Amino acid sequence: MHQPIRTPCIKVCVVDGQTGNCLGCGRTLGEIARWAKLTDDERDQVMGTLPARIDTLKALGKLG
Repeated sequence: MHQPIRTPCIKVCVVDGQTGNCLGCGRTLGEIARWAKLTDDERDQVMGTLPARIDTLKALGKLG
């Protein structure tokens, strides 16, 4: 049975010009564009970096 691709997307697709990260999920535009082509391990690696990216966006006052 085919499993759907895990994604951190929360449908808030706005990329911050200063950091280059999406204000919704924390990914870069390049990561978003390649997401379906990445392996599960590559996606897991990116997802592991997202909490720190979101924390940085919060620290910069980009998120409430």
